[in-house]
Amino acid sequence: MQKQPILVTGAAGRVGAIGRTLTQLLLSKGHAVRAMVRREDERAEALREMGAEVVVGDLRDLESMHRAIAGCGAVYFGMSVSDRYLEATVNAAAVAKHHGVGAFINMSQMTVAQMSIDETTASPQHKLHWLAEQALDWSGLPVVHVRPTVFLEGFFLQLAAHDVRTHDELRLPFGDGKTSPVSADDVAHVLACVLDDPAPHIGQILHLTGPVSENMHYYAGEYSKALGRTITYVDVPLEPWREALIQKRLPIHLVDHLCAMADLHRANRYDRQSDVIPDLTGRPATSVFEFAQRHQKALTPR
Repeated sequence: MQKQPILVTGAAGRVGAIGRTLTQLLLSKGHAVRAMVRREDERAEALREMGAEVVVGDLRDLESMHRAIAGCGAVYFGMSVSDRYLEATVNAAAVAKHHGVGAFINMSQMTVAQMSIDETTASPQHKLHWLAEQALDWSGLPVVHVRPTVFLEGFFLQLAAHDVRTHDELRLPFGDGKTSPVSADDVAHVLACVLDDPAPHIGQILHLTGPVSENMHYYAGEYSKALGRTITYVDVPLEPWREALIQKRLPIHLVDHLCAMADLHRANRYDRQSDVIPDLTGRPATSVFEFAQRHQKALTPR
């Protein structure tokens, strides 16, 4: 595997930076990495400085995927929330099968575990993830599905930092539902372990969670301990929260997805816990306390 490059898609991504962290980890293990980015910018140049081969392209473009995949021994496929997600997945999978890659590691979502031919969710993105998993399983590719729960970097930082910083409140429409948020850094370490030696994992589904599953009052307490001041959880109504997302000019596809995730949290559908992260990586999953400590600057009044 070290002789053939590993393709890492979304290598310049901002949210959680899974692709960038994965690139660093694979390079440190001695693998050649081909990092796929959407455009030439300072992030692409930073990947080159790490030692990665950078290819610019679009996951939905056939020619781009041939340039990215040809000669690679394995592919990590990850894409941000998009209404074109299924198209991109199948396009990448078709080209990967054409070139005979030895492993196709697919970044999915935990909620797919509770979906079937008879049951879906209100999230358009969840449906695309479920369909993508079906297509990959039908493809005959050597696939590993990785299903994390909600990312700490999303709801617990990007969507929460302002209220924690300015009002000492963790304001989310999660009700009293329990959840086990996971850090993107931990997910990247799992991916690095799998791609370092894919064979034992082919055909597996890896469910990734944080170390505990608790409600938001518990996590507000963890923020309080980490930040040295009292943080209170406020269960906000969904509709005003949705309107605030729209005012931020987020794509409606993404807004619908986030709101469906909030509803599922209220219904306790994210009350899941697994030991895959410590078992595979040899290190404990990041706690909310550790995460809040790590991001004190973003969570502290300016």
